[in-house]
Amino acid sequence: MKNILSTPVTDSVVDLNVTPSNLTTSGTTHFRSPSIVSLRRTLSLPTGAADLAVTRDTILVHARQLPAAPRVMNSLCRLLQDVRTNLDELAAEIRIEPTLASKVIQLSNNAVFGGGTRVGSIDEAVNRVGFGEVLRLVGAATVAGLVDRALGCYGVTAERLRESLLFHGLASEALAVYADVDSRTAYSAGLLRGIGIMVLDRAGRLRVTGADVYDPQRFAVYGEWEKARFGVSGVEVSAIVMEEWRFPADLVNALRSHLLLDEADYENRFAVVLNLAGAIVAEHCQALPGDAVCWEVTPEKLAAAGIEEAQFRTASERVATIFNQQRKALY
Repeated sequence: MKNILSTPVTDSVVDLNVTPSNLTTSGTTHFRSPSIVSLRRTLSLPTGAADLAVTRDTILVHARQLPAAPRVMNSLCRLLQDVRTNLDELAAEIRIEPTLASKVIQLSNNAVFGGGTRVGSIDEAVNRVGFGEVLRLVGAATVAGLVDRALGCYGVTAERLRESLLFHGLASEALAVYADVDSRTAYSAGLLRGIGIMVLDRAGRLRVTGADVYDPQRFAVYGEWEKARFGVSGVEVSAIVMEEWRFPADLVNALRSHLLLDEADYENRFAVVLNLAGAIVAEHCQALPGDAVCWEVTPEKLAAAGIEEAQFRTASERVATIFNQQRKALY
């Protein structure tokens, strides 16, 4: 197995023409791959007027067309942080969104979530999985219902997006345990990080066609293309929407920073966990085309998250097993 810590990373400014073996700096040395350095420069460059510039109001109009399930997840996370919460309260929260409730009942009858004697109500479903698994159950139901169509502007099928987000949620949850980050909040952030591209796809669906759709041969990352087309990145749109939906500030800030484009982003441990979760997603071939270049594992990232290489590997293997089980339940 290749040692992921074998490549040095540098805190100094890196010349794209310099190879890792030629880099020397005083003090601790680190290296970030040219692809990431290039990405930083690209996304920080000033741009002209976007083709289909969207406003905050436009973003929120399209966000309101999405299912309400993510907001239910937010409420569940808050309830689960209160030791006084009981299962009846969790069931009542899920019932607020009928479509989500129906999907939760359906999934709870799957063997993945302990299906045996058939259940027909939210109360029975919640009692079957208990406190420990209820968020995963609702998360799987959320991503199944939230991703209801292909992203035409991005060239991503609904199945591909659904599975990538589910994997990212599970990976974020697993790594958060080692990083002293709340695992439920991390799971929600990983699962819902795609809200931004879903909103932008809705905004551009009838106007972005042909050569204007995302092309990985022309744009290494989604953010570069999004800023050219919409004047804003999908990552920022996700943060705007999650903030409007009153998700915790630490989750919103982590989403804004999780591509780790600036040195200061490494100080946000939650953001680094989300980025490393992306590396697990990519390792198992579930990364989206415009995200993959962002998901590399470096010693600096592991150190910033407080995660050891062995822990990262353990999480990766465990998450792959859970994902393969839950993926079957989605269809």
